[in-house]
Amino acid sequence: MPPGIDVDPVSAWLVEHVEGLAAPFRFEPIGGGRSNLTYLVTDDSGHTVVLRRPPLGSVLATAHDMAREHRVIAALAPTAVPVPDALAVCTDDAISGAPFYVMSHVEGVVLDSQAAAADLATDVRRRVAEDLIDVLADLHAVDVDEVGLGDLARRDDYVERQLKRWSRQWADSKTRQLPAVEEVAARLARRIPAQRGVVVAHGDYRLGNCLTNVDAGRIAAVLDWELCTLGDPLADVGYLGVTWTDPDAGGGRHNDPSGLDGFPTYAELLERYARRTGRDVSGVAYYVAFSSWRLAVISEGVYARYLHGAMGDGPAEDVLDTFRQNTEDLAAGALAALEQLA
Repeated sequence: MPPGIDVDPVSAWLVEHVEGLAAPFRFEPIGGGRSNLTYLVTDDSGHTVVLRRPPLGSVLATAHDMAREHRVIAALAPTAVPVPDALAVCTDDAISGAPFYVMSHVEGVVLDSQAAAADLATDVRRRVAEDLIDVLADLHAVDVDEVGLGDLARRDDYVERQLKRWSRQWADSKTRQLPAVEEVAARLARRIPAQRGVVVAHGDYRLGNCLTNVDAGRIAAVLDWELCTLGDPLADVGYLGVTWTDPDAGGGRHNDPSGLDGFPTYAELLERYARRTGRDVSGVAYYVAFSSWRLAVISEGVYARYLHGAMGDGPAEDVLDTFRQNTEDLAAGALAALEQLA
């Protein structure tokens, strides 16, 4: 039995709630499985859909809201933002132990490492990155009221709300004392900038959370909307500054393909975003620091879930060490970004 899937009741639910599906079903885990669990579901005729549910074990109260994620992609379907079709959502924990939702299966490649992009021609890498920033501009152009997301969250004080939320998450999930995290939070709180408008903010926007049509050099679908909220557009732009590596910088994050020849620099992405949206991005260093700090808190949460057995079979010790070190590196990166504002 796949972890997190009670096959018989889930199969019955799928037949009743998703048009065109026929039992029996095959459930195959896809993706990294470090947060929400995602499965490719294949029915008796070979038709495929995708099912998402929260991670196993206890989770923080404000995280992993399946109905909310389903609502977001359903609302964005008629916009220029490419998303899977939202097919059905189950909020009855009795079916499989947790809520889940079902979306269409979109063909594409997840460019979540340099190895994943190694075979792409340099001109394709540039086209993909440019489309990534164009799709972000399209997302930030969505009228939140027109698509029915105006009440998704509070519209004002985005950074202040996020600082409070993730500080609580840190207090609830930290496994050790790490003074840099608290220091960054305090420094960010002292310098909160004026909000640059109200948009649908993805919260985890990067190539690794997209399906890419590598033949066309375009984003086929934006995935993983669990952190989506209403907020400041520069938060998503700053997040890209944490995950993105310039081609001449060396190294790069393990879960991002940037850094290879052909990918544009972060400065080029900023310029393209500013040109497309008309927004001033000169203060983006604050949002880079904020995003790096928030990622440190998220990394610690994943590390804690592994330690407490909520992610199924425990990973190798070196994987645990990677998450532990990642939290520390991200906190240090946030401090470094703050120094740019001094």
